[in-house]
Amino acid sequence: MSRTLHLAEQLISRPSVTPEDADCQAMLIARLAPLGFQCETIVSGPESFRVTNLWAKREGNLKSFRPPAQAAPGLAAPELIAKTGKVKTLVFAGHTDVVPTGPLDQWQSHPFTPSHRGGKMYGRGTADMKTSIAAMVVAVEEFLAANPTPALSIAFLVTSDEEGPAVDGTVMVCEQLKARGEVLDYCIVGEPTSVDKLGDMIKNGRRGTMSGKLTVKGVQGHIAYPHLAKNPIHLFAPALAELVATEWDQGNAFFPATSWQVSNIHGGTGASNVIPGELVVDFNFRFCTESTPESLQQRLQAVLSRHQLEYDLKWTLGGLPFLTPPGTLVDAVRGAIQAETGLQTELSTTGGTSDGRFIAKICPQVIEFGPINATIHKINEHVLVSSLDPLKNIYKGVLERLEQVEVA
Repeated sequence: MSRTLHLAEQLISRPSVTPEDADCQAMLIARLAPLGFQCETIVSGPESFRVTNLWAKREGNLKSFRPPAQAAPGLAAPELIAKTGKVKTLVFAGHTDVVPTGPLDQWQSHPFTPSHRGGKMYGRGTADMKTSIAAMVVAVEEFLAANPTPALSIAFLVTSDEEGPAVDGTVMVCEQLKARGEVLDYCIVGEPTSVDKLGDMIKNGRRGTMSGKLTVKGVQGHIAYPHLAKNPIHLFAPALAELVATEWDQGNAFFPATSWQVSNIHGGTGASNVIPGELVVDFNFRFCTESTPESLQQRLQAVLSRHQLEYDLKWTLGGLPFLTPPGTLVDAVRGAIQAETGLQTELSTTGGTSDGRFIAKICPQVIEFGPINATIHKINEHVLVSSLDPLKNIYKGVLERLEQVEVA
């Protein structure tokens, strides 16, 4: 059996629904500690929501660097590679927690018993993202077997609070690392980014997310006497039409335009003869680098004021946008994908958020790359078994490329 597949099966068999880790990280420590990683378990959160985090790092040794006889495709010729005297760090980041299974009777096999059918492995977390974690660990094992004392420092940042509130997970570890003065140079987050084939898409950034809870105030009254009441639904309707029609920005070469969407709207007592006293609207911005949280807040509140609404508004900033332009890390990932699959990968910033938004605050180059994402969070989540070792080989290829170039 493939070592990547074996480790993936071990991880998938653990029922690690957020915030549970179910000893997945202990399994990783057992593999990483013998390789020279200093492993630190960081537990956080209240008793009712205990989160387990792992920070593991193996320091590089710049003195051991030897220029390769031949550079990997897309990298500088060996004679151009020179030492800078600074060890660089690549972080593999991910999460051991998974979303709830949903109705068990709708699964063709138990979600925490890895099962194989038609060349696919089924189980909760197969695609999101225990396969990626397994591939990362085995890639590091193979890389270190061939390069026992690499110049590159390698680290793992793993949490059990990515699918949940994301308060006591990666964001908290990043704050601790920053306070310690830990310097991170590159990060690969193992989120499932591929669409049709392994390696056809990587995420080199993500949009920011900001939510608002708007309460439009009116005056409750009998529906037959509207002159004695103020209907907040009617009052908000023109403002809603204007907000829906607003072009917040036009996006740019890397990001689509900022979007504004209503997710929930509620007004009324449930009775058909009562004008409600207030209307509650939940909405969300997914915004690019052309807009800031402050500019979006100001523009939205200007619309509400222009329509003379009386309201309360609470904002929640879920994360700022981040972007890693083509450069050292993107080139290394692209080169490794092409060498393994022959594909020219597409750079994308679409989709939801990830823990990359937290890591980007302390790491200048962050990309996301992992298996096909078609079944994530679904009943009968699965991955192609044939993609596991190629995924591992791509992660290993990135290590090999950064080992060559990042002492340049």
